[in-house]
Amino acid sequence: MTFEGIIRKINHMHHSDFVHLHTHTEYSLLDGANQIDDLVELAQKYKMPAMAITDHGNMFGAVEFYQKALKGGIKPIIGCEVYVAPASRLEKNVNGFKNASYHLILLAADETGYKNLLKLITSAHLEGFYYRPRIDKEILAQHSKGLIGLSSCLKGEIPYKINKGDTEGAKKALGEYIDILGKENFYLEIMDNRLEEQYKVNKELINLSKEFDIPVVATNDCHYLKKEDAKAHDILLCIQTGKTVNDTERLRFSTDDFYFKSPEEMHKAFKDIPEALLNTKIIAERCNLNLKLNELHLPNYHVPEGYTREDYLSELAKKGLEERLKQIDTKIPSDFYKTRLERELKTINSMGYAGYFLIVWDIINYAKNKGIPVGPGRGSAAGSLAAYSLKITDIDPLRYGLLFERFLNPDRVSMPDIDMDFCMDRREEVIHYVTNKFGTDHVAQIITFGTMAAKGVIRDVGRVLDIPYIEVDKVAKLVPNTLNITIDEAIKAEPRLKELIENDQKINELIKIAKNLEGLARHASTHAAGIVISQEPLTEYTPLYKGDKDEIITQYNMKLIEKVGLIKFDFLGLKTLTLIDNAVQLINQKARAQNSESLPFSIETIPLNDQKTYDLLSSGKTFGVFQLESSGMREILVRLKPETFEDIIALVALYRPGPLGSGMVDDFIKRKRGLTAIKYELPELEPILKETYGVILYQEQVMKIANVLSGFSLAEADILRRAMGKKIPEEMEKMKKTFIEGAHKNKINEKKAEKIFELIEYFAGYGFNKSHSAAYALIAYQTAYLKANCPVEFMASLLTSEMGNTDKIVRYIRECKSMGIKILPPDVNESSKQFTIVEEGIRFGLAAIKNVGEAAIEAIITARESSGRFALIFDFCKKVDLRKVNKKVIESLIKCGAFDSTNMKRSQLMAVYEKAAEKANQIKKESALNQINIFGNLQKEDDASTESIPDLPEWEEGVRLKSEKDTLGFYITGHPLSNYEAELKRLETTTSEALLELSDEKEVNICGIITEIKNTTTKRGDKMAYLRIEDLYGTVDVIVFPDAYRSSNHLFNTDAPLLISGIIDKGEKGIKLKATKISTISDAKNKQLSKVNIKVDSAALSQNELRQLKDILLKYRGNCSVYISMTIPNHGESVIAVNNDIRVNPTSSLITEIENFLGKDTVTFN
Repeated sequence: MTFEGIIRKINHMHHSDFVHLHTHTEYSLLDGANQIDDLVELAQKYKMPAMAITDHGNMFGAVEFYQKALKGGIKPIIGCEVYVAPASRLEKNVNGFKNASYHLILLAADETGYKNLLKLITSAHLEGFYYRPRIDKEILAQHSKGLIGLSSCLKGEIPYKINKGDTEGAKKALGEYIDILGKENFYLEIMDNRLEEQYKVNKELINLSKEFDIPVVATNDCHYLKKEDAKAHDILLCIQTGKTVNDTERLRFSTDDFYFKSPEEMHKAFKDIPEALLNTKIIAERCNLNLKLNELHLPNYHVPEGYTREDYLSELAKKGLEERLKQIDTKIPSDFYKTRLERELKTINSMGYAGYFLIVWDIINYAKNKGIPVGPGRGSAAGSLAAYSLKITDIDPLRYGLLFERFLNPDRVSMPDIDMDFCMDRREEVIHYVTNKFGTDHVAQIITFGTMAAKGVIRDVGRVLDIPYIEVDKVAKLVPNTLNITIDEAIKAEPRLKELIENDQKINELIKIAKNLEGLARHASTHAAGIVISQEPLTEYTPLYKGDKDEIITQYNMKLIEKVGLIKFDFLGLKTLTLIDNAVQLINQKARAQNSESLPFSIETIPLNDQKTYDLLSSGKTFGVFQLESSGMREILVRLKPETFEDIIALVALYRPGPLGSGMVDDFIKRKRGLTAIKYELPELEPILKETYGVILYQEQVMKIANVLSGFSLAEADILRRAMGKKIPEEMEKMKKTFIEGAHKNKINEKKAEKIFELIEYFAGYGFNKSHSAAYALIAYQTAYLKANCPVEFMASLLTSEMGNTDKIVRYIRECKSMGIKILPPDVNESSKQFTIVEEGIRFGLAAIKNVGEAAIEAIITARESSGRFALIFDFCKKVDLRKVNKKVIESLIKCGAFDSTNMKRSQLMAVYEKAAEKANQIKKESALNQINIFGNLQKEDDASTESIPDLPEWEEGVRLKSEKDTLGFYITGHPLSNYEAELKRLETTTSEALLELSDEKEVNICGIITEIKNTTTKRGDKMAYLRIEDLYGTVDVIVFPDAYRSSNHLFNTDAPLLISGIIDKGEKGIKLKATKISTISDAKNKQLSKVNIKVDSAALSQNELRQLKDILLKYRGNCSVYISMTIPNHGESVIAVNNDIRVNPTSSLITEIENFLGKDTVTFN
């Protein structure tokens, strides 16, 4: 129904004669507690003909409100409670005036008013922000047409001045608003909120109304829905201000009257001023904004003279396809490609999307020409041959059976969506290019909102209510880790949560309030990828906002941006592209250094059948490989043993909660390995399902089955695929009937057709977009190829890409060591800023050293390049600029080993570096005064320097390692735990790295050394501590409560490696371990081991492999019993005791051999 039709329908209904014109929704962030759906529902109940949205200083919810109100049969009035600067919006001073702004309600009467409101709100955020986003009267006068103003609450300029006793000032302000908006467009706002100040203001406002002949209007400044919601709103204000309910000095509303009152309540409150109520309806009747939604406003793309956009796109695509066909090795006839391209171009052009494709082509083309790494594609766009021909994507859709209709369906009009991956470091360059090309007022990023989800809101409310953290944490953890779960759903799913609520009044209140606030918008931020480009200036369509980094963003979110007709482009920053690019550069640098005459290495030309790559993947040694490095993924790789690129595509699609939980992964692996027979319901299914061993894995396979068996066009098949995904019963029944009828025409009997339909319906729930999977599989393969064939260059690039992540650096250093790649400490004679490759291995970059900044690094490298290697520290101090390389920098360089190549001990360096710096400074001063003697002085000092080096013993290993840790954040030349690796295998049940994938409250043993201690006391005065423990894989925080503290605190100040038994605590601040027992590894290793546990997977283990396992065990005979923990798909875990004839000696060699055979972490001890 049209806007006019809806309004006519509203006008013919019986309505109340009061309309709320001052209403805050959840988008008055952490101040408004009204959700739009609830407001509309209550307005319907009150039979209100209209309602306004007037959020504080923004229009975040305007379009959402507009749509939902219309749908609910209520006329939407879009407005805003703006902040008005007392003078100019450009003046950034308070002059004793709190928050530097007054309030004012502005309502859009029509499209002109709405567009003026867009511009005013934009100006407030981009120009006038000072405490609040502010406009001023000057800019209001420029954009006043089509707006109706209300004097607002007690913070409005007129009420504020009345309250301060400045009646003349109030009259002056009223006169100014009348001049700006027009006498007929300004109303004096009166309220009944039981505030003494409000009654005083109301009285004077009525007097001003009579004096100036300006009408009064009744409002209620609604911040929450019902009177009983006042407490929840009070909690919300505390969340906003970081206070608790027990803080005396905090923001609060003085009464509980700021709710969405009924017309009857408003009539009772204003019975003596009925015109104030009547004026609400008069204003509502004057507001008739008809927003034109869903009209596409594609940005203009200027093509060369003599071309239409459609012609230019066709020419580029056809030329591009010719180039692609020369480069690729394919058995598919070129005519197939050309016919498919013609079909795609016809669809793109008929839907009006030629300009969109040209813009994407232009952006990608710019990035590639500038050497900015670009991804091979993402999402369904990889199914487009036009995109492949334009070099927007790099996956051949015909070779991999990808479907264009999955991306763009002519039977289902929707915006195209091509996501673009760029190198993380250079994404901003692309955004700057687009901004410069289309204009700063035509390009912005997109807003997104964080909401108060179940766990988060429970924690927020618990903090505000001053409930002890441990109690709130317990409640929050009872909420299952299910995406988008609500508190009500959690209560149904978790009996312990329900029991807590019923038995503990405090928790009952917590949950009641949390449910009231659940789902509210909590904060605004910038969407990670979304960019919008507009035809006209953006403020014709959306208000703008300034992000945390001063980036310009829209005030409408992604969905609403599309509703107002703007098109979004996703620019994603992908760190892996940077990694690949760095590795390629290192490979080519090495080739140039060796004077290689071969063509430069290019990642685009690597073969997709490289055996080394598949061997690496099958071994599960995929740390650092894109998408394939989690422990779960590594385990599946070992079981699956991929042999083709198609296997990797399948793997990316399989590793998701649905397939993992359904047994689909196990079934797939068994079929691939020949443990389960592959059967097809019909011969026609084999060509479609052969690559996935008879399993329906991809959405594209669902589409092809409908196309082949039932004659669906691919466009119709896409609609079937979507319907199956949404599981709409009526639609499914209709589709099923069409499917069976189509199959019948192809001579497939009804029962068989029905069975196949049910089969694809089942798998459609797990089906994945093959186009996306193929694109990401390509990046996964590329990184695996680099690791397998160019391991040193790959690992150097990987380490550089994770410079800021200590835990990952530790993990990858360990991975390098396992690969036989030596990691060397920074070196003033070899290191550059980042990790570099040297003859012996990978050299740490200078940027990794604490206290060594950019200026110091540049000074060191510049001195080395201009004056050659540094001989001794004295030589170093003479050559570098000591204003940039100060004593603190030199000390850090010594401690991390950066001077080791000068053949001086670190102990000697620490003894002489201050003297060396002083002498160098002295020489430089003298040389500045008397340049003639500079070389003589230098020679003399060099001679003296070697004599002044004291003969000192080198630091002990512990001191050396601690110094490395202090300056780099990790150990390089060794690790305090390295001598205990055999004991670690026996004693610990997990590592810091593996904790993330274990369940909350699981009991574990972990070995490590203490790197940080914080002693504290409980409220009762008992001592406890917080420890940071480091193992060979990373770090974990450990909480030591009083009982454990009493028995173990004597161990905290030793350097001895510890075994910590404890319980995993997954809280809002990350993973911690609650210690139950702490002992030294030395004490723990004396404990007699009684059994060895070996974890295997029944789905992946053949009889032959079981025999191999038995042979390994027999090689290590001893006294320990052996138990096999066998994972059985869909049945959990079964533990089997091995025959007593096979008892073993639990040596590190046994562990290594079993784990090389079955995979990492498959052996534990008891």
